[in-house]
Amino acid sequence: MIINSLWKFTFEFSKLSRSLIAGLLLLLATTQASAETNWPRMTYSNDGTPISYEVYGEGEPTLVFVHGWSCDSRYWRAQIPAFSRKNRVLLLDLAGHGNSGLSRTKYTMEAFGDDVRAVIEATDSDRVVLIGHSMGGSVIAQAAYLMPDRVIGLISVDALENIEYPLSREELDGMTAPLKKNFPVGSRQFVTDMLRPKTDLKLREWILADMSAAPPHVALSAIEEMMTQYVTGNAAKIFEKVRIPIVAVNSDLWPINYEGNRRHMLSFDAIVLKETDHFLMMAHPENFNNALAKALQILEK
Repeated sequence: MIINSLWKFTFEFSKLSRSLIAGLLLLLATTQASAETNWPRMTYSNDGTPISYEVYGEGEPTLVFVHGWSCDSRYWRAQIPAFSRKNRVLLLDLAGHGNSGLSRTKYTMEAFGDDVRAVIEATDSDRVVLIGHSMGGSVIAQAAYLMPDRVIGLISVDALENIEYPLSREELDGMTAPLKKNFPVGSRQFVTDMLRPKTDLKLREWILADMSAAPPHVALSAIEEMMTQYVTGNAAKIFEKVRIPIVAVNSDLWPINYEGNRRHMLSFDAIVLKETDHFLMMAHPENFNNALAKALQILEK
């Protein structure tokens, strides 16, 4: 009887031990998986606005991807796997976009540049290439001005094709009037002109729906601030202070003013992808990624 009881106790204790060990292993695995989950992070811009950002991969230079007007970091999803294998990749949401704060009354290119600076300093990134799509091209110029010792080059994506573009105040007012009248309707029409008819229908509709759902006060302020730079000439003047090489990866929707850009930039080269639209990094990710890799090689020469 005693022997049987001891044997039963030993057997039950052994089962309990195995269960405890299995539970502990599961807990450790769950904790490790939780720790390795790549959650977005937060830092603060100079005015206290919270800025959401994500970090992928390792290696220099650090590549910082900056989205365009009424977009956010999701627009760079197709670039993460390709470039985080060899480089640290940073994605961020500018103030008023994505998961970042939207308490500003004005959304200037200078303040957006400080958003980028905040992320770069929060991640201790010392050798950086800034990559900006559309409005992001103006933003990265401002960020580079704030960090001359950290930024080694700029890559504009379907942006900065003509920094001498002669825009009048009347033309700008005409451009923004439909947005002010009815932002969802006006923005859809505004963005439709940046897409080709043959762009994938689902992607096309997602972009149009997503951008037309942007907070109107943010979008109107940002486009006013960005385009006013062309009215005043500051779109070109900033590059007389930012003395680093610049490469564009552009669609063929709009012509590039090579001579005008080079009058103000330290150096300017461009890679043009044929039959693409404004969102070439999404519509043609493989071709775009190859072109972006070439642009990085040009900057490293």
